[in-house]
Amino acid sequence: MSLRVKFLLFVVLIHAVLVVLAAQFIRTNAPLFVGLEVVLLISIVLTVQLYRGFVRPFELIAAGTAAIQAQDFSLKFVPVGQREMDQLIGVYNHMMDALRQERVTRHEKSHLLESLIQASPAGLLLLSFDGEMEGVNPAAERMLGQSAAALLGQRPGTLPGEWGAALARLSEAEPQVVRLSGMQTYRASCSHFIDRGFSRQFILLEELTRELIKQEKQAYEQLIRMMSHEVNNSIGAINSLLNSFHHYAPQLAPADAPDFMEALDVAIQRNTNLVNFTAGFAHLVRLPPPHPAPTDVHELLRHLTRLLHIPAQNRRISWHLALAAGPLVVNLDARQLEQALLNIGKNALEAIGENGHVWVRTNHNPPTLVIENDGPALAPEVQRRLFTPFFSTKRDGQGIGLTLTRDILLQHNFRFSLETQQNGRTAFTVWFAVNE
Repeated sequence: MSLRVKFLLFVVLIHAVLVVLAAQFIRTNAPLFVGLEVVLLISIVLTVQLYRGFVRPFELIAAGTAAIQAQDFSLKFVPVGQREMDQLIGVYNHMMDALRQERVTRHEKSHLLESLIQASPAGLLLLSFDGEMEGVNPAAERMLGQSAAALLGQRPGTLPGEWGAALARLSEAEPQVVRLSGMQTYRASCSHFIDRGFSRQFILLEELTRELIKQEKQAYEQLIRMMSHEVNNSIGAINSLLNSFHHYAPQLAPADAPDFMEALDVAIQRNTNLVNFTAGFAHLVRLPPPHPAPTDVHELLRHLTRLLHIPAQNRRISWHLALAAGPLVVNLDARQLEQALLNIGKNALEAIGENGHVWVRTNHNPPTLVIENDGPALAPEVQRRLFTPFFSTKRDGQGIGLTLTRDILLQHNFRFSLETQQNGRTAFTVWFAVNE
């Protein structure tokens, strides 16, 4: 039974007693009867006022409670002229203002955090209580090479390739380094936060590629400069001495002169080859900044096929051009990109060896170049070491071509990859759109 019902029953009982008493004196004592009637009227008036005074706070409390339950913090009350009630209304209105401000602040912070996560260059995987991915930001989609729709609901350890193996071993105490295609290097770390009283995990993916390449380049630049300086100084003096020995040839016996001259020429040629060898490395570290200008990539590709036509013909390798309609104009340094394309084309020919095919395709949306060959697939151990300075699968290779290509494309902010696809072809792909 509610308090209101109890109050009404009490009032009805009291007034019923007064009515019965008044009825007893209606004939025997008229003045007392009139007095009782006046008391009854006054009691009724006071009861109505008391009822309103009690019920009004209850109504306000009920309305305020309903608003709080509905999380409607915009409902406020005006003072009613009762001191106690007005104090309660003041406290309630102040509380609603504080709750409303807290909600606005929390919403703004939540929106800011969501915006930062979406714009962050670091990938973020938010895991559910069951360890499945239920939140993925755009950077994580790009790093993992899959859309959010495909990733949601998966466990990180089930991802294909190097990612799955690394994330399966991941723990909060031991971050993992993931190296893809011998080029992209990432660090995956795991941490947790409290959600509704329970611990939930998230995985942070950070790209280390540029930082590692920068440190790596600083190291081998210093080595190459020192090596080139010493080799050039020594070879220059040695060749000068060897050339001066030609003057002694007439003084030798006729039978000895040819062998003497041949030995000098061989020594000079070997020294010259050594200078050229070190010059190739020196060129790698002296790569100038690009000077971009609008350039038709299709013209560069046609020029590439003309340059490599004879070597391809000698190896019985066919070129197949499938260029997008119209020019593919990109802002780039034509000389540098032509050098990169030449290295890619030569590598494709050397990968095939003889009797094969090279396919060259472009697209406008997004601006993309793909050079495929049907040579042997890349072995996993080779895949991981691609673009590593001085690494080469060729017996006499210096490991300069892919490193130079890497540096040219990185200076242009072009994304690229070299990998064997599911169709068995090995593809070098360049995305000309700037990687933000």
